[in-house]
Amino acid sequence: MFFADCVFEVCENVYEPAEDSFMFAKRLQVRAGTRVLDMGTGTGLLGILAAKQASEVLSVDLNPYAVQCSRKNAQLNSTSNNMSFLQGDLFTPLAKTAKFDLIFFNAPYLPSEPVEEASWLARAWAGGASGRQVIDRFISQVTAHLEQSGEILLMQSNLANIEETKVKFEAMGMKVKVVTQLALPFFETLALLRATF
Repeated sequence: MFFADCVFEVCENVYEPAEDSFMFAKRLQVRAGTRVLDMGTGTGLLGILAAKQASEVLSVDLNPYAVQCSRKNAQLNSTSNNMSFLQGDLFTPLAKTAKFDLIFFNAPYLPSEPVEEASWLARAWAGGASGRQVIDRFISQVTAHLEQSGEILLMQSNLANIEETKVKFEAMGMKVKVVTQLALPFFETLALLRATF
């Protein structure tokens, strides 16, 4: 798979970049020298694009196959020198003091059966009964790892209640705006949200 001037291997048991990934990638702006956290890295598409500008990118995924895939794609695209990779559940594998200028997450946002019962591949999109199971955990933990001047980019679907996401960020003292939206068939709309202090 190709995007911009990069090439990506699509790996077994790893979410293949789709409309949400490409919409996110087209809007991803990374200032030179920033520290970036690529949450839910998948194939590594967003983290590798960020690594072209960032001083450091940490890519995290619950799925061990995704961590391997992202590492392999970083080597393919010559971004390994400023990227590191961790396998784990959201912020669990990070040092408590780790802080970033930019944190982004193409979250699992589709209403589904219990996430714990999903396959590795399904966990990339399965968000539990309301679609919010992973999103809410992410929001509750993310600010502990964000620099005061930093920003959060979160992709989700209207099927997981975008307004609720805004309310939860605002309750943490953050300002939220919709960067871009994409209407999909069957009454679904994807939204890329930006949250800052």
